[in-house]
Amino acid sequence: MPFGAELRRDGGTRFRLWAPAAARVELELLGPAVRALAPMQPAAGGWHEVSARDAPAGTHYRFVLDSGLAVPDPASRRNPLDVHGPSEVVDPGDYEWQDGAWRGRPWEDAVLYELHVGAFTAQGTFAAARERLPELAALGITAIELMPVAEFPGTRNWGYDGVLPFAPDASYGTPQDLKALVERAHALGMMMLLDVVYNHFGPEGNYLHAYCPPFFNAQHPTPWGAAINFDGEGNRTVRDFFVHNALYWIEEFHFDGLRLDAVHAIRDASPQHIVCEIAGRLHDGPGRERHVHLVLENDANEAHYLERGTALAPLCATAQWNDDLHHAAHVLVTGERDGYYADYADAPLARLGRALAEGFVYQGDPSAFRNGATRGEPSAQLPPTAFVSFLQTHDQVGNRALGERLHALAGERQERTALACLLLSPHIPMLFMGEEFAASTPFLFFCDFGPDLAQAVTEGRRREFARFAAYGDEASLARIPDPGSAATFTASKLRWGEREQGAHRARLALVRELLALRHRHLVPRLKGAQGGGRLEILNGALRVEWALGDGSRLRLLAHFGAEPVTVPPRLAGEVIYCDGVRPAAGGNVHLEPGAVRVLLASADVR
Repeated sequence: MPFGAELRRDGGTRFRLWAPAAARVELELLGPAVRALAPMQPAAGGWHEVSARDAPAGTHYRFVLDSGLAVPDPASRRNPLDVHGPSEVVDPGDYEWQDGAWRGRPWEDAVLYELHVGAFTAQGTFAAARERLPELAALGITAIELMPVAEFPGTRNWGYDGVLPFAPDASYGTPQDLKALVERAHALGMMMLLDVVYNHFGPEGNYLHAYCPPFFNAQHPTPWGAAINFDGEGNRTVRDFFVHNALYWIEEFHFDGLRLDAVHAIRDASPQHIVCEIAGRLHDGPGRERHVHLVLENDANEAHYLERGTALAPLCATAQWNDDLHHAAHVLVTGERDGYYADYADAPLARLGRALAEGFVYQGDPSAFRNGATRGEPSAQLPPTAFVSFLQTHDQVGNRALGERLHALAGERQERTALACLLLSPHIPMLFMGEEFAASTPFLFFCDFGPDLAQAVTEGRRREFARFAAYGDEASLARIPDPGSAATFTASKLRWGEREQGAHRARLALVRELLALRHRHLVPRLKGAQGGGRLEILNGALRVEWALGDGSRLRLLAHFGAEPVTVPPRLAGEVIYCDGVRPAAGGNVHLEPGAVRVLLASADVR
């Protein structure tokens, strides 16, 4: 890695910093009773470099600019004293891996589980999360997706305010603890994916502007300020920083894939977009020896990132989070129509059906929420496994004022119906931590900034919700939890004891049943599945049919309405799941509210 601190074979440590705006940089080595400064040698292209003999693993260090400002290493592998403190020299080879036989899993096997390390357990550490993995594996989860763990300000944060992209946050544990978590997942047969943020840095603790202005491109404004410079002057070093970051997590920590946050907010007009460059380096590097997956979040619904080549292998990204399916399902089961939900409110059942059959709802269609602007690209040609679909995520729960989960907003029957549609569709399903047992705890927005920024965040969040009718007065606004309060973070932690109680236990049993059916009937047939499912709306009920990879057809019938309905004669096939469906006169089918039936028909059955 060309950045940061590197232990050399000769026993020394090489330190490198890209600081084109600094005429002079010194390396400061810190110890219990010693403070040593060493001038760094300027090199071509704005680099500064020095080797030190007295800086073994565990040494704390930072860089002192000609202005006198002392800064951490932007490529720090560990920052034990938070984002403003010194970095620590880490030996990347000091962990004795035991997963040498692990080659990952094909993407078709994936059942994702998104979790936040800090809120997943009472302890909020990598080590504590490791102890819970067997329960998830037994449930039928095959892939864990960690929310971002890069070093962020304070001790609590969603992770999207990270400023040191190579350093696992010290509040969660050491790099060795994270490696042990990944290794345990592999031992249980589960993949481990990591959410990374390549579209911005957090608002506190980012010192790059002080010595490296070319890291940003002011010609591309974003909600976070000037965009990261992927296409302006000096962009090669910036691109390398993030390419190496992607490789670092996959190679040094043995992650099985990455989820790239908000790709639509990455500004890059280069001939090869940074997303595709990262994908190519992953495919041509660690991807030659094991399964490595790249998942996108992309509000623009740009299907070209998901196109397939020979044998349906991804040309760039493996899959994308399918917000469209979430939004349509949410409107259907809750009736909410505020904000972006307005784009799904006119025909939520049909829009959910299109999402299930074709992936995106918006495939170049005009968006009322965006004042008529078109959004998206055609997606029906893509395999259903190109879409990660879900009913809840950290975004969709945590960006609510009170962090309510779906079961607190929707009718029980409708939510069960949506859950069956999700877990028994050929899309790649994802659950948000606690969803499997209908956790009573909310997932709130929390952070731990310095006093001035913390106050601004609190006031800004309340202004954001003041435009909603439910929060139109001061008393209602005061009920919104303070993001900066430790109590807000504590309230978001899962209560694992609920799993064995009443309705929570029943929900867990349902999820376990549905996932067992998925693994038995769907997963073996997903490889080679083509796009373009068929959608019908029958007397207010939804019917979707997909062609699977072995030529069989998957047939879903679901009724979200409040009254029973009768639909035309059923199609043939083996019933793999049925709830609330029975025969009716004339060969028709009677559907109770919330009814679901899933059939699997072989290639020779019409």
